[in-house]
Amino acid sequence: MLVMFRCKNFSSFRDEVVLDMRATSYTQHPSHIIKHDSVNLLKTLAIYGANASGKSNLISAMHWYERIIFSHLFQGSQSEHMNEESDSRKITSIQPFLLSESNDSCIELEMVFLHQNNLFQYGFSIQESLILSEWLTVNNANVFDRDDKGISFGKKYEAQLKSFKKYREDRLFLSVLDYFATDEMKETVDCFKDYFRNRFHVHFELILESSIKGTIDSWLHSKRLVQDDMFRSKVAEYIRKIDVGIDDIKIEKEWVLNKKTGQKEQELLIKTIHAVYNEAGIKVGSKAFDLPQESSGTLRFLSFIQEILTLIEKGGVFVIDELSARLHPLLTKFIVDLFQSDKNQNQAQLIFTTHDTSILNKDQFRRDEILFVDKNKFGASTIYSLADLKTVRQDATYNKDYFSGKYGAIPIFQSAENGNGGD
Repeated sequence: MLVMFRCKNFSSFRDEVVLDMRATSYTQHPSHIIKHDSVNLLKTLAIYGANASGKSNLISAMHWYERIIFSHLFQGSQSEHMNEESDSRKITSIQPFLLSESNDSCIELEMVFLHQNNLFQYGFSIQESLILSEWLTVNNANVFDRDDKGISFGKKYEAQLKSFKKYREDRLFLSVLDYFATDEMKETVDCFKDYFRNRFHVHFELILESSIKGTIDSWLHSKRLVQDDMFRSKVAEYIRKIDVGIDDIKIEKEWVLNKKTGQKEQELLIKTIHAVYNEAGIKVGSKAFDLPQESSGTLRFLSFIQEILTLIEKGGVFVIDELSARLHPLLTKFIVDLFQSDKNQNQAQLIFTTHDTSILNKDQFRRDEILFVDKNKFGASTIYSLADLKTVRQDATYNKDYFSGKYGAIPIFQSAENGNGGD
């Protein structure tokens, strides 16, 4: 479970900002809360803001945090929820805040999360490919602190780790522990890795080119869909619920030409099954469609629902930029409802950006589940929760007040008469 995420000097975020999943004392929507021994956490967080306000940059910061960890701890492997192989050489493309004369290029990223009854707080500061500082605490006990002067260990772990003081400037020290640590420390690092491999998923675009073409071999999200008949039936059940004309999902073997080798190879392909009706409206058969024959919105939902159902079954965090893109507002609400439901008993969380204000209301969200991103006149993004605004009335209509500008985080238009667009 995600407790909080912090970033500083990343992209449009000049100053430190914190995405906080800890619930406030509001009593509305108790089913939206994950109750843990030490903290109550939100199941959902919706992020609103104008175009270019920095919403996507907040998701991007989480993506880069995940990607840097993958590039150091999972070298040579590919995440089942990331679209590309981790490559530490590409880390240099990470962008600090550029609209300041200080030219500070040091970026700070930190996350606090709960996994397997362990509370992790892990962060680092990075400048291009160099790690300037790094720190880890587990269950409030300091494991290590690294800075330009060297590395130190907490009392609990010093005896285990004191021989591991050598590291490269361009490598996370956590990767040293992963390679050399044994016993309790190794179990701790393995727990950390399991969270990012199986429980924390950040997405900008789930529909890969390979999935649109209907191929399965490189569509990592669909492995379970192919291999697990019961899971495929469950996905088909949810597809039928949204009424897009799909009756079922089948897996078929076909011979496909490999363009690289020129040879035909057998591949497993996803097929959607549609009913065929006669002129009297009576069902007379069915027809299998390839995925490219489906709409982009249907494909996007099909991609979402596989991972969402797995997360709700096993627990985890689903972070998505522009959840509502190419989806009908009712489908967006359908996805949000899945996470907020009492049926979500395994601590699954949904964090998403959106412009869909049809769900921006008190029937859908608690105040602390609504986050705004705004940009000031200096080009720096800030974030704040609706719960931070003390003037919000109990009977407030959130979407109406948002459009009226009461909460900020909306575009300010200059009229043609007053701007440069007139004659």
